[in-house]
Amino acid sequence: MIAEPNAASNLPSQKENAVHDETVPESPAQNGTCVRNGNLKRPREKRKVREQCENIRRNSTASRRVSQLQNGEVVEAVTLFEVVSMGKQAMQSVVVDWVEAYKQDRNVALLDLINFFIQCSGCQGMVTAEMFQSLYKKDVMQKMTETFDKETGLQYKKFMAYPWILTVTWPVDMNNEDYPLIRTGPYWKKFKANFCEFIAVLVQQCQCSILFDNYLMDTIISLLTGLADSMVRAFRHTSTLAAMKLLTAVVSVHLNLDVNKHNAQRLYEVEKKRLSGKRSSYRLDQLERKRKEYEHKLLEVQNMMNDIFKGTFLNRYRDVIPEIRATCIEEIGSWIKTYPDAFLNDSYLKYVGWMLYDKQAEVRLKCLLGLQGIYSRKELASRMDLFTNRFKDRIVSMPLDKDHEVAVQAMKLLMLMSQNCEDVLSAEDCEMLYQFVYTTHRPLAVAAGEFLYKRLLSREGDKIQPKGGGKFGASTDQLKRLIHFFLESELHKHVAYLVDSLWDWAGKFLKDWECMTTLLLKNAEEAGEALSDAQESALIEIILATVREAAEGHPPVGRGAAKKILSIKEKKIQLEDCTKITEHFIMVLPQLLAKYSTDAQKVTNLLQIPQYYNLDVYSTGHLEKHLDALLREIKDIVAKHSDMSVLEASSRTYYILCREEIAIHSQVDCARIQMIDELMKQLNQLLDCFWQKEGGFCTDAGEISRMHSALRRVAAFHNAHDLTKWNLYDKTLRFLVFETEHSSLPVLIILPALQCTYFSLLWQLAAVSENSPKETLFPLRRRLRHFSQICTCFLHHKEKDVREKAFMILCDWLLILGHLDSNNNEEAVGLLGYLPNTQLQEKLFSFIQEHVFMDGEEEKKDLTEEGKDEACKLDDLHKKRSLLAAYCKLIVYNVVEMTAAAEIYKYYVKTYSDFGDIIKETLSKTRYNDKIQSAKTLILCLQQLFQTHAESQDSSNGVDFSSPSFANIKELARRFSLTFGWDQVKSRESIAMIHKEGIEFAFQGATGVDGKCLPPNLSFLLIISEFSNKLLKPDKRLVYSYLQRYITEPLPCRGDKWQPLVWYRNSLLANEDEESSVLGSLGEWPPVGSSKTSSFKRKLSNGSLPETSQTEAGSKAPEQQCVSQLSSAAGKSRKRLKSQEMHLQEHLPFLCPGGMRRRYCKDEVKTEDISEEGPEDTIEDVDVVGTDQDS
Repeated sequence: MIAEPNAASNLPSQKENAVHDETVPESPAQNGTCVRNGNLKRPREKRKVREQCENIRRNSTASRRVSQLQNGEVVEAVTLFEVVSMGKQAMQSVVVDWVEAYKQDRNVALLDLINFFIQCSGCQGMVTAEMFQSLYKKDVMQKMTETFDKETGLQYKKFMAYPWILTVTWPVDMNNEDYPLIRTGPYWKKFKANFCEFIAVLVQQCQCSILFDNYLMDTIISLLTGLADSMVRAFRHTSTLAAMKLLTAVVSVHLNLDVNKHNAQRLYEVEKKRLSGKRSSYRLDQLERKRKEYEHKLLEVQNMMNDIFKGTFLNRYRDVIPEIRATCIEEIGSWIKTYPDAFLNDSYLKYVGWMLYDKQAEVRLKCLLGLQGIYSRKELASRMDLFTNRFKDRIVSMPLDKDHEVAVQAMKLLMLMSQNCEDVLSAEDCEMLYQFVYTTHRPLAVAAGEFLYKRLLSREGDKIQPKGGGKFGASTDQLKRLIHFFLESELHKHVAYLVDSLWDWAGKFLKDWECMTTLLLKNAEEAGEALSDAQESALIEIILATVREAAEGHPPVGRGAAKKILSIKEKKIQLEDCTKITEHFIMVLPQLLAKYSTDAQKVTNLLQIPQYYNLDVYSTGHLEKHLDALLREIKDIVAKHSDMSVLEASSRTYYILCREEIAIHSQVDCARIQMIDELMKQLNQLLDCFWQKEGGFCTDAGEISRMHSALRRVAAFHNAHDLTKWNLYDKTLRFLVFETEHSSLPVLIILPALQCTYFSLLWQLAAVSENSPKETLFPLRRRLRHFSQICTCFLHHKEKDVREKAFMILCDWLLILGHLDSNNNEEAVGLLGYLPNTQLQEKLFSFIQEHVFMDGEEEKKDLTEEGKDEACKLDDLHKKRSLLAAYCKLIVYNVVEMTAAAEIYKYYVKTYSDFGDIIKETLSKTRYNDKIQSAKTLILCLQQLFQTHAESQDSSNGVDFSSPSFANIKELARRFSLTFGWDQVKSRESIAMIHKEGIEFAFQGATGVDGKCLPPNLSFLLIISEFSNKLLKPDKRLVYSYLQRYITEPLPCRGDKWQPLVWYRNSLLANEDEESSVLGSLGEWPPVGSSKTSSFKRKLSNGSLPETSQTEAGSKAPEQQCVSQLSSAAGKSRKRLKSQEMHLQEHLPFLCPGGMRRRYCKDEVKTEDISEEGPEDTIEDVDVVGTDQDS
């Protein structure tokens, strides 16, 4: 539309009308679009259109103005585009105004609407319209083309919008990625919704009048169909959305007409059945005319629907742009659900089924959402048999989709299908879908939990209590089905995931702890009610998982990024559940512990329940007698068991119950001291019998077993409780000293003794305070050093378990001593702090190399000798990962020098499947600590591997590029490059340091650059070229200039020996505007200085740039010519790099030595600042490390 001219602009407008008599006065709209109505055949018609256009605009736009406050100023919306952009508050009145304008002059109003659609496409050009008078004009189809004028740089599209011939003109450099539908920001946030609302309101307002004038809809449909065939994405996207929403609105009109027709038909039948004397022929004729009118309109609407569907949908549902495909599929789902009589058939459903295989997740998601709307209605689902049979397998496989949202909606669709379609899912399908309750993605697991609960656990018969089932009949049956499913799935360690998946749907059933514990405590004599041992273990695991879920209120580890923030209502429910848990298990738990006291697994799980108690209930409810019963049972369990899991659970329970802030502290503390006294008394008696007078020890197997159990009990409690006053350190240290001298103690004694000594020293360290006297620190310092020596000695023990245990303790020990705090006592830190020397660091890495990175033959031999199965192999892998993680922590926390990581990085590719995540995390943390040093460590790793490879090669033939070892080094460099991610600015210093160190290493050992001496490490340039694509453009130029310092003399180009240099230079000059040097087939350099042509202005219809072809050298030049080209290219490059060096030396000073610093023009420096751009290289796969960390 054209903005209404104000009083000050009336005179210029009249003058313009006098000069350009054939055109309507033009006025720029918001985005610069102009509308012209020209080339009308008769002068009278032109004059009439111009005068009516002036009058209608003055009348309609005055009433259409919409005021909106933006940035403190009132903005008046005049055009349709401006109204839709600002909001839909006045959408109804604006459409009413347009309809009135259309009734006065439909040509002018239609041109207004046409311009609206063009503006909504983001077109910055001009729309010209001419009337098409002759229906038999032969060149009409020839005008429906899209052409480009090279001289003016304009794009033209001429197409038919009957009875118009529209010509749209826009600049060729129109941003194909920026148009209203995809723009961001608050102003454009609701544009799409407003745009769709406008189309719906427009059809709604026209359905009783001008919709059936055989002019309006024909023109709009022709316009949208023509724009939808455009090669420009903005036109295609906008017009397709408009056409689909138009068809949706027309479907609603069809439904209304269909209802009116049936009403008229019913009235006609009623009138016809009346008595002949009372029957009015006029009334019958009126109703008949009304019915025929509705039939005629229905026929017209059906034709409109067919035209839009065939003209737009069939061409665009498989468009190259995924947003367009998604729009088509979303709307066809809406049509099927809204008007199933016309659209719910295989002719339309097949498009939804086909697009289930689309490569874009957005399109697949729209298909699933549309199908959910259909399958949610049972009357529609019953008519989907053929579609279900054809595409059921695809839908069943979609919960495995790589896109999480698609997988979730697929599971919800399958839930609806199983509810409303009989026997659509087989037993095998259901078993496969049930297993998704164990997935780590919680929304998918919850959807699978709903499927499991409604289909398997909750049955219709559960609503009626079974006879004889008692109080918990229905819940008992559900529990047994859940236990059976859990045992059948054979994923016993994932019960927390199963409970979390069912929590949203079966929370009430899972919180029925009274039913669960009653089922456990039932006597075996009750026939058919008692559970088997496996079922009891599973039920106890389920009880523990439900208690944890209710008390903590967040998903288990690995399912969810962070702890859930609870609302006030959820916190209230959580407190109520904790109180319910406490009140119930305070009385029941001692009974359960007494019943299962001999079963280590059951007892371990049951002993974890008290940590979720509200311990104040003991005192407020006067339930101390139940606390005494619990403590007695725990004491008996400790006496019976030597399993570490049971002992640690008991120790943790004492720790929780013995907190000083609760009222029951004194009662529990007395019981704890009494129990530890008994344990130490037992240990002292065993020690007296164990150590013999001759300096030896008792070798009786029974005595050794009892000593082993006693030491394990003490170690378990020493972990959480301070046992210093029992003087345990001297007792356990004697075992270690004896072993270092004689190497004859059994492993069963050494391991718990080593653990006890470690815990004893930790408690002594923790006791160091700010006021600790210096006299007490020196003995502690001697003990710490002595223990470190013992652990170092045990690294070479004959028993593998002892070696691994000593290594783990030593790594933790060094980490603690290297980061002592000692309550701000600096003197204590100075005396007790300890960092490993070079010799110890070498021993630690040697241990890792022998026990983690062992050779394939040794590992295979080790596994063959022991005959290990898969479970043992997994245990061994877990141990190796723990050893490697302990060592890598020393590197990350600077206990061991960062350069030691270079030895670890060598195995990154070779052991990626087993240890890749640990090595990658180490690389991420070290880079976060020190970017430059981390980069030096990476390049050091590559240098060491290169030197090893070079030494293994024949020195006379040089480095073999095709050898597997060299390819492995290059692959490792590529993996290192991928860890830097997409943010080149964040990693520019690290990448520049890698190139600097690499260049220096490559030319290391060159005695002189006279054209004859080949640097021995020149091939290393091939390896660091893997990092070239991570350099910013200015950094590439700077690195290139740094490289020129080493090759200032002319170099021979013939042969393969200098090819690494040529390849490396080419990687630095890639994608340069001024230095688009391309290596020829024989190593020649083409002329330097080529620039971009105007072809870069041209864009393809889908928004992509045409590929730039590279010119290859055609013939082999003599050696002198190649030398001159190399020196010429280097000289020209140095001239062009003058302005960049000064600008970049502030950011990368290590690449700008003092001799290269010069004074340059400020304008040149400023130009370089502006020209700095992001990366242009395309990377297919990215292995990002530390992307979530700040630089």
